[in-house]
Order: sequence, then structure tokens, then C-alpha cells
Amino acid sequence: MDVRRLAIPDVMEIVPRKFGDERGFFAETWSRPRFAAHGVDLQWVQDNQSMSAPPFTLRGLHYQAPPFAQDKLVRVLRGRILDVAVDIRAGSATYGRWVALEVSAAAFNQILVPKGFAHGFLTLEPDTEVFYKVSAPYSAEHDRGIRWSDPAIGIDWPLVGAEPVLSARDAAAPLLAQVDTVFRSEGAAS
Repeated sequence: MDVRRLAIPDVMEIVPRKFGDERGFFAETWSRPRFAAHGVDLQWVQDNQSMSAPPFTLRGLHYQAPPFAQDKLVRVLRGRILDVAVDIRAGSATYGRWVALEVSAAAFNQILVPKGFAHGFLTLEPDTEVFYKVSAPYSAEHDRGIRWSDPAIGIDWPLVGAEPVLSARDAAAPLLAQVDTVFRSEGAAS
């Protein structure tokens, strides 16, 4: 597998190797020893899958508070998305900054979004299917969100003049400045 750290190095693009022949291909999309060799030693507890029929469906920005904070490994089974991670770790040099990666079935890439980041994605094609692993189970009590359009974050969503398709919850999410910071950067003063 190929691993590339993004502009915020805790967020990574992972491209599994494909082994193909006339029948198709085989690939390991997760291998604990292979990921551990790149400094990623996680234990996944749940797999999730979503399908978004219309293009420009925007899901996020979501995160779960401790003790149910989640690392996420996201890939696209059909279609393509712009996947976004926003650093929400107090004391981090990149607090409030975001990184994005186009993830697609064609590129066969994945994005690893660690705990301490709000996560969201925008579908760029109709009938896009997204599959992701998480390191903690869903907890409604710990589920949180930040407004996708927070001007202080300034995410450049490629909407090309379209309005995003949002859930009522995502449309009403608070701004980053309105949420309690529940994550701290390693090395930040307590």
C-alpha cells in the first residue's frame, strides 16, 4: 500500500495495492500489520456504509466526543467525494484548519481521519456509495457536529453553483466557536 500524509500530517491518504487478472482484481483494504508499519495501529469496531442518490449531498461535519471518539478509514465503493477533515484539537498548530482529498472508486484510495477531527464529505456524482470503518461504536449521546459552512473554517466545497443537499441536523449545526473543545493536541498544556 502507498501512504501519503496530507497538509495536516495526521490525516493520510492510503492507496491499497490491486492484484488483477482477466477475472478482475483482489486488494487488501485493511491489514493491521501493514498499517502498523506506517504508524497506524487501530482496532476497528464498526463498519458503516452510506449511499447518496443526488450529487452534492453533503454529510458533516461530524465527530464523537470522548470516550466514543472515532478514528475513521473512509473509501468510496461507487462514485466520488470530496472528503474533508477539520482539526478541532485545542492547542494544535493547525486548530480550525482543514484538509481535503478527493476519494473515488476509480482512484481506489482511502482517507484516514483520526480522532480530534470533524469529518464530512460532499458527493460529486449521483448514487455515490461510501464505506468506512470506525474505532468506536456510534453513541447518540456523544455525537456532535459543526456547521459545514462555518466562515471561520472556510472550506472550499466544489459546489459549482449548486446548493448542497443537507440533513436538517447538518444545516443547523453550530459554528466551531460555539462548541466546547473536547480534544486537546498532544503536547498542549492542560
